[in-house]
Amino acid sequence: MITLSEPNGQSNCWQKDYAAAITSLTALAEILELPSKAIENGEKADQQFKLKVPLDYVDCIEKGNIDDPLLRQILPVDDENRIMPGFVDDPVGDLNASPLPGLIHKYRHRVLLVTTPACAIHCRYCFRRHYPYTEGSANGFEFKQAISYIESNKEISEIILSGGDPLSLADAQLEKLLQALETIDHVKTVRFHSRLAVTLPSRLTPSLKLLLMNRRFKTVMVVHCNHPNELSVRVRSALRLFADSPITLLNQSVLLAGVNDNAATLAELSYGLFESGVLPYYIHMLDPVQGAEHFKVSRDNANKIMKSIEKELPGYLLPRLVEEIAGEASKRIVY
Repeated sequence: MITLSEPNGQSNCWQKDYAAAITSLTALAEILELPSKAIENGEKADQQFKLKVPLDYVDCIEKGNIDDPLLRQILPVDDENRIMPGFVDDPVGDLNASPLPGLIHKYRHRVLLVTTPACAIHCRYCFRRHYPYTEGSANGFEFKQAISYIESNKEISEIILSGGDPLSLADAQLEKLLQALETIDHVKTVRFHSRLAVTLPSRLTPSLKLLLMNRRFKTVMVVHCNHPNELSVRVRSALRLFADSPITLLNQSVLLAGVNDNAATLAELSYGLFESGVLPYYIHMLDPVQGAEHFKVSRDNANKIMKSIEKELPGYLLPRLVEEIAGEASKRIVY
């Protein structure tokens, strides 16, 4: 039986970094020299969706700056408690597209496996912040069912590994998962979606690189980077290690008010990613998850930003602006 779970406390450096994440508003405020009102403003939201942020990411945040774009992504605030029309617990329709626990089948040739609830960072705009992980993750018997489902559906050619974050799993757990997928001949591509790659760069180890590149199928890693300040020296070095391999590295961002909702920031991000061996391919409109309305960028403003970026970037570094609509058979191209 394959069991997928959180990191198990092994002595690897990345697992120590994972375990050292800050989960206290008070501790975060002390490290970043934030005013006491920042704690008071976020206490209720923190109870609903717990603060969690790696020290690597904290090191990229400017001390004393309550408006820092990286801080805004992880700091609980009172705005999250507002009930807003159109903002829901399952904004992209995961649950209605889940024939089995831990397996989401929205698109004809692709299925997504929710491999683990674990993630190194709790982004306040996360579209799965309300996801019922105790019922909807692939582990144990349910995972065996998911493999059987993929085996029986010959149209499925790509497996998307998500969570949580699939890189929260230890190498041994990933190896078992990939070995199981490797036995299915019609699986041609396995795609990882990971925020750990830019928030916990110690996870991108040489052993993980070897594990992912020595496969029968094509391996793709989509990192989730939203702002050029997230591309620290350590992150860039880790990404370049993986860029020097058969693994395809892509990036998708979320367009977030107060974080990256301007052309200059997004252009700088695209160039920084390219220097790190990563190609930008998507900018997502915010998924309307309950608690994240304060991050919303209007469609008109998003289109204006994209028009401005076109003047700044070569075509190969210009990501597509997309949105996901629950129940639709593909992502919708906005720009």
